[in-house]
Amino acid sequence: MSRRGVRARLTGVVRAAYSEMQKKNWRESPMNKLYPDAAAALSGVLFDGMTICAGGFGLCGVPERLIDAIAAAGTTGLTVASNNAGIDGEGLGKLLRTRQIKKMISSYVGENKEFERQYLSGELEVEFCPQGTLAERVRAGGAGIPGFYTKTGVGTLVAEGKEVKLFDGQEYILERGIRADLSIIKGWKADEAGNLIFRKTARNFNQPMATASSMTVAEVEEIVPVGSLDPDAIHVPGIFVKRLVLGAPYDKRIEFRTVRERV
Repeated sequence: MSRRGVRARLTGVVRAAYSEMQKKNWRESPMNKLYPDAAAALSGVLFDGMTICAGGFGLCGVPERLIDAIAAAGTTGLTVASNNAGIDGEGLGKLLRTRQIKKMISSYVGENKEFERQYLSGELEVEFCPQGTLAERVRAGGAGIPGFYTKTGVGTLVAEGKEVKLFDGQEYILERGIRADLSIIKGWKADEAGNLIFRKTARNFNQPMATASSMTVAEVEEIVPVGSLDPDAIHVPGIFVKRLVLGAPYDKRIEFRTVRERV
């Protein structure tokens, strides 16, 4: 074999060895985001009195496995920013039932009798926030924006205690961005690097919530190898997702089952 041939062969061996080393390092590296279950994914993250951003709208796109793990951990005094709190015994309703939530920052109370009962009895602190304002507060927190002005809520109870400023002769109130200790979100599909895709309306609050903390943990229905997802289809880049768990299979929850009357 010529000197050139020997050199080419050695180069190929070195490249193959380096490739195997890279794969091994990926499996053993702290950069590996895959965890065996929700409890493992939240290990070392939870503490009493923390603030959590939770994705979901009603029962759609709710991080069920992560909520179950928080319930099992018994973490208390939680402040949770979420559109709503699920329904009785489902979604965040589980954490209300166990009295683990101290305060809700949300835009909707309906469909959850326990939420309503705790609020009216003074057991639960609630910061009501118009839905669009809540979405923007979370997005602002994720973008590093500490606050913004909006006309929504001017002249109502929402404006009480907030700074009011005039722009072009119109009153606007100052709303603070929301930044949490932990974000828990539910995705449809992810690759091993944490790039996420949501399915249809399950995208809801999950996308902005994913950016609004320094520790985002996602549960998904399917995990695929890196490079399998169309870059243009990715809703949340993997840089935002620190930990990832496969949550499937899921049961389809329906808040109000409506069927046609039999004739």
